[in-house]
Amino acid sequence: MSGGGNTAYGRKSFQRSKAHFTDRITADGRDGWPVEAGRYRLVVSRACPWASRAVISRRLLGLEDALSMAIADPIQDDRSWRFTLDPDDRDPVLGIRFLSEAYDRRETDYPGGVSVPALVDVPSGELVTNDYQRITLDLATEWTALHRDGAPDLYPEALRDEIDAVMADVFEDVNNGVYRAGFATGQEEYEGACARLFRRLELLAERLSGQRYLVGDTITEADIRLFTTLVRFDAVYHGHFKCNRWKLTENQVLWAYARDLYQTPGFGDTVDFDHIKRHYYRVHRGINPTGIVPLGPDLSGWLTPHGREELGGRPFGDGTPPGPVPQTEEVPAQGRP
Repeated sequence: MSGGGNTAYGRKSFQRSKAHFTDRITADGRDGWPVEAGRYRLVVSRACPWASRAVISRRLLGLEDALSMAIADPIQDDRSWRFTLDPDDRDPVLGIRFLSEAYDRRETDYPGGVSVPALVDVPSGELVTNDYQRITLDLATEWTALHRDGAPDLYPEALRDEIDAVMADVFEDVNNGVYRAGFATGQEEYEGACARLFRRLELLAERLSGQRYLVGDTITEADIRLFTTLVRFDAVYHGHFKCNRWKLTENQVLWAYARDLYQTPGFGDTVDFDHIKRHYYRVHRGINPTGIVPLGPDLSGWLTPHGREELGGRPFGDGTPPGPVPQTEEVPAQGRP
């Protein structure tokens, strides 16, 4: 999710820009960026679904000590994501006020938007990558030497083709589909995106009616990617983005599936509904000119029993759940149900 002119949202047709910086941090360091504990900082916004994938993966894999995390203010301004949640409005590790400073150190006058998630090289202060599609896959496969004991395999080799196929459909129609509907500038464009979104959600509900997770019997990268859209659905996409044919809570299968994941350590404990709502309703001034943030929806349902255990499945496979959230990364009370 990029920073940019806040009043422009909803005034021009939506086009998801490709990641501009696609270097990879790998075990063999082939792009010049070897995996190394403490060397990199993950910059995220808890509001952003693309960044939330990385937050969840990092926690499930137990990379908190090896890869530090900076949390940006959910309200970015036209200069980009900012570190106004930190003392002196600066990230304490990188020493910068805006994420754009790390982009500038990498490439002066870079023409694209400043997006999260971003991985920054701490010694040089340079952005390494903003490739949101690749970052989590590399955390799962290239960072294995630094995974916690009992870390799950989020991208098992034997299932990768199926995981990739499911993720491609989810990306096109769901992850990106809500944005295409929400930022549409014409009726036809909106209706097309909305129809595709709900058709895909119905197909996913069908798939999940007889199995606990999207691919195989354990949590994979595919579940993380669907979850980050579902958890925002009723809070922002249903009203703000007009994806309102039905609410998540009205779809028995998807609502139970989303609650199952939310209640799994590593998922719900990374979600900040306060950041999510304030970001979408206050930043997208082209859609919501008043900047008023709605009081609803009621979040208490996220903690109710989901009954999905009866489908079997082993959330972490042969692994174990992650430990408690580090104290400095706990979601404040106002962001939780």
